[in-house]
Amino acid sequence: MTIKTPPQTPPVWTLTPEQITSETAKMIESTKSFHDSIAKIENPTFESVIKAMADMDNVRYGQINQLTFYHHVSTNKELRDSSSKAEELIRDFDIETSLREDLFKIVSAVFKQQPDVDPESKRLLEKMHLDFTRNGLALPEEQRNELKALQKKISNLEVSYNKNLGEESGFILFTPEELLGVPDDTLAQFEKVDGKYKMTFKYPDLFPVMKYAQLPDTRRRAFVGDQNKVMENVDLLVEAVKLRAEIARILGYETHSAYVLEERMAKSPEIVLSFLNDLREKLRGAGAKEIAKLLELKTVDQKSLGLPVDESFNIWDYRYYDRLLLEKEYEVDAQKISEYFPMQSTVEKMLGIFEVLFALKFVEVVGGDRSVWHEDCKQFAVWKDDSGEDEFVGWLYFDLHPREGKYGHAANFNISPGYTDANGKRVYPVTALVCNFSKPTANKPSLLNHDEVVTFFHELGHGIHDLVSVTRYGRFHGTNVARDFVEAPSQMLEYWCWQKAELKGLSSHYLEPSKTIDDDLIDKIVKSKHVNGGLFNLRQLHFALFDMTLHTSNGDIDVTKAWNEGRQEISLMSQGNETTYGFGSFGHLMGGYDSGYYGYLWSQVFAADIFYSKFRAAPMNTTAGLLYRDTVLKSGGSREELDNLKELLGREPNNVAFLTELGVKV
Repeated sequence: MTIKTPPQTPPVWTLTPEQITSETAKMIESTKSFHDSIAKIENPTFESVIKAMADMDNVRYGQINQLTFYHHVSTNKELRDSSSKAEELIRDFDIETSLREDLFKIVSAVFKQQPDVDPESKRLLEKMHLDFTRNGLALPEEQRNELKALQKKISNLEVSYNKNLGEESGFILFTPEELLGVPDDTLAQFEKVDGKYKMTFKYPDLFPVMKYAQLPDTRRRAFVGDQNKVMENVDLLVEAVKLRAEIARILGYETHSAYVLEERMAKSPEIVLSFLNDLREKLRGAGAKEIAKLLELKTVDQKSLGLPVDESFNIWDYRYYDRLLLEKEYEVDAQKISEYFPMQSTVEKMLGIFEVLFALKFVEVVGGDRSVWHEDCKQFAVWKDDSGEDEFVGWLYFDLHPREGKYGHAANFNISPGYTDANGKRVYPVTALVCNFSKPTANKPSLLNHDEVVTFFHELGHGIHDLVSVTRYGRFHGTNVARDFVEAPSQMLEYWCWQKAELKGLSSHYLEPSKTIDDDLIDKIVKSKHVNGGLFNLRQLHFALFDMTLHTSNGDIDVTKAWNEGRQEISLMSQGNETTYGFGSFGHLMGGYDSGYYGYLWSQVFAADIFYSKFRAAPMNTTAGLLYRDTVLKSGGSREELDNLKELLGREPNNVAFLTELGVKV
């Protein structure tokens, strides 16, 4: 394949705080002026109203995403603050726009015409009309004004919540004795303060302490500290739950969940709760057996360490004894395994898998040609080469290591969607993976444990979805699908991290690059896949049921009680006498997953069905990969997700593969 010059230049990352402020104001003003002109059209048509608004949105989405992305990744606090403020202003403006009666009337006029347009354009018109009706435009003016005020309050709460989470800089100081058992490599990365180790709540610090610290009180302090790290967010979430319930009531919905789920694949709270409670019932027995086994291990371990025997299994014990069980009974040594997955070569080989599956080519931009927001970033031009000639796909960024003020988890961010512009020309997407994997040290490169390999593969799956999607309108591009389906494509790709041949192909020992991981070690990893799977999924069920409990209420609910009691009852693990406030850092609930966390489990049903049906027998089958790419990924949200699945599978999807994978009898 001969690589040509990309037909589209990458974004430029040189905005100052002042420029973000001025660009945001300019965009809001020009958009308002444009909408004013649309609202005055006397003989509205699809072209003059719907397509014209979509053409503006196509451009605007990219502008918004870039302006608001800085607060996730910039090292400059002023830039982050300016970006965060821009998000707040844009959200407020969008709320104003969504409640404009004049725009609703003109969109409704086109909707009533039922114009003869292509299927994606018809879907756009339907969605645009539904947006206005769901925002209460059919209500009297007084109620509309009340809605507007409430929605702005929620928007501001969400911005503040996420800003607090992003700016979180808490830590605990531990003595060397308190960190007994934590690997030297981890300790070497900790800052020292007055002879003590500074453990932040970033994952590369926290998780090794939870997994390896031998003293129960160290694990307890780390767990409770992490749970309570953003206490200022507690009241923000409580207030948001009340406001959401009030908005649902005004709009005529029984609950916030009923409102949200109307547009999801699941359609209703009853269906979601039935799904979650059925799964909880099926997993409860497995979870109880797993707790009993871990408790036996804990008793032996405490005696061997000369510690008092604690007969309860606490939630801060889970990562430690899960790791110990894997090492002792399955001989899965996470540290040893990580030696075979140095980040540089592992990432290159992951990209190689996607090149085979989806006929892609990733060309890294190096040196002075890069256009990045931080020196740690990698930039790739992505091409497709299955049509006989090179075809540009879009731009991909990797920002993989933690730093001050940076988004603290792992996520894919769309910077700019793909679409067809007003002149019929293709505009290509830009997407970024933002992760927090440990940095290289003086003696070792960054090494990924197997969990991190899975995480990276998952997030890269979102990035690929973003890149290979080809839609006419940015609104439907890539991962802009029903929220309870959005995780399915990435969850499906996680299966490659548990296949023997693919794992071996990804591996390369950091000291001996030609040495791949032993077959015996791979067998142990694969065998361990669903060890404590009952408890893992019960933990997910706690999050999902907590979310549903909040959002099927009338807003008058004791959130702290629901969080703490629900965790003990569902996860089957004790919290001792601790009251925690982990919902203050449960970003999903203030980041678009309100009444939607169930989607992680719901979408796994589709992920398992796709993998078992199309890839299990031959994971690197390019024919199956291209069929999946062009049937599910390419159309983004421009078609009903269920229609895509039925076309791919040749039947209705079912949960047989999902339950089989979990070891539940079907």
